[in-house]
Amino acid sequence: MTSPEKLESLDPATGDVVGVHLVDTPETVAAAVARAREAAAWWGGLGFDGRAEVLAQWRGVLTRRMAQLADVVHQETGKPHGDAQLEIGLAIDHLAWIGSHAEKVLGRKRVSPGLLLANQAASVEYLPLGVVGVIGPWNYPVFTPMGSIAYALGAGNAVVFKPSELTPGVGVWLADSLREVVPDHDLLQVVVGRGETGAALCRSGVDKIAFTGSTATAKRVMATCAETLTPVLIEAGGKDALLVDEDADVVAAADAAAWGAFSNAGQTCIGIERVYVHDRVHDRFVEELVRRAGTVHAGTDADAKIGPMTMAGQVDVVRRHVEDALERGGRAVVGGADAVGDRFVQPTVLVDVPEDCAAVREETFGPTVTVRRVRDMDEAVELANATRYGLGSAVFSRTRGPELARRLRSGMTAVNSVISFAAVPGLPFGGVGDSGFGRIHGPDGLKEFTYAKAVTRVRFKPVLNLTTFDRTPEQDSTVAALLTALHGRATQLPKMPRRPLATRRDRS
Repeated sequence: MTSPEKLESLDPATGDVVGVHLVDTPETVAAAVARAREAAAWWGGLGFDGRAEVLAQWRGVLTRRMAQLADVVHQETGKPHGDAQLEIGLAIDHLAWIGSHAEKVLGRKRVSPGLLLANQAASVEYLPLGVVGVIGPWNYPVFTPMGSIAYALGAGNAVVFKPSELTPGVGVWLADSLREVVPDHDLLQVVVGRGETGAALCRSGVDKIAFTGSTATAKRVMATCAETLTPVLIEAGGKDALLVDEDADVVAAADAAAWGAFSNAGQTCIGIERVYVHDRVHDRFVEELVRRAGTVHAGTDADAKIGPMTMAGQVDVVRRHVEDALERGGRAVVGGADAVGDRFVQPTVLVDVPEDCAAVREETFGPTVTVRRVRDMDEAVELANATRYGLGSAVFSRTRGPELARRLRSGMTAVNSVISFAAVPGLPFGGVGDSGFGRIHGPDGLKEFTYAKAVTRVRFKPVLNLTTFDRTPEQDSTVAALLTALHGRATQLPKMPRRPLATRRDRS
């Protein structure tokens, strides 16, 4: 009999082993899903109030033991304790929103039946799917998967969670913390492993898979789920852009760009990787960004603002992007090729980088950012949208923020800030294009883990019964006359508004 395979969890800053976990097989994954089925029946029957009480108790456990969980996140990702605490706090806030809003969003609502079926009462409600499989990432191992786990639980489902092979300890900790509240039901279980374990979860018969990770892996997950027609929610990569208009608060924009590009060592799917700055403020912006970047360094010392690259292989991607940009005529005004070490990458700001370089076209996922001068915001929007990704974005402008935000092809945009949309529990989170589809967070995130159940009920005998073979020609004529009276009048289409001409400042 062969011994079970073991997975070692490593501290990315040192390479030290911080945990050892047994790898789940297809058989143990299937067993976990079977247990989840039983738990889902109990959990779904508990009702909104009962589920809200359990989630509130779990929220209390997470809050009281936040420092302990932050230490596990720090050990497995290398990020500073403060950043680990921040992502845990955001997850706790989302849990609170779910408990107080699930019934409002998903509960039964009356629907107008219309004139033709006025004798009917109509309603819709959103019922849990059953068991949801979640495949999570390593960069935000609490906040990101909890966007699926917590919302799936809030909608009445049980969850089987496969954390990244780089952060299994975080996943185990989360499941154990919920088990403290509900020891007799397998509401949240963790299966550990690499791609094979994820594939087993896709084939296990779960009712939906929620995946967060790279676009390439997302395609493999979708292909595997297609074998069993298992629906998927995909949150994939991004190449988020920041636009800086001529009337922007340049100091605030540079501060936001630095945080968006360098925090979490740039390992943020909604981080800023490209900046397009109006010609009139470009030089001031670059000067301020250089100053800000100079105050940030990666390391393990007390003054380090960012940690190591969590996934060792990502270092090679960052190095390739930086070297390609420099070879193609780009300049490093901060950092550069020498900033890319074995485990740590120092902040790097690149200017004059051609738009067809890998550093502009591909997701870098490291503490680097490109800055390009543009003649106006029309050019900025055009360049920002010239990507196959469409996750997040940001705009800094005193007068045109909302207008520019609407023109950006992305699922989310922050005006005069960065990444703030992720922290608002009531807003949907997700992208378009190669950034994926489906939504977590907010009402959309709750509905993502349900199916709509429509019900009609006869209230009284209809004047015209439309669903019988006893219908007469006279009744058909009455229906035709009624439809003509309701919908047959010619209406004038509204005039389409003309797109405003470019402003004088943008033409200059």
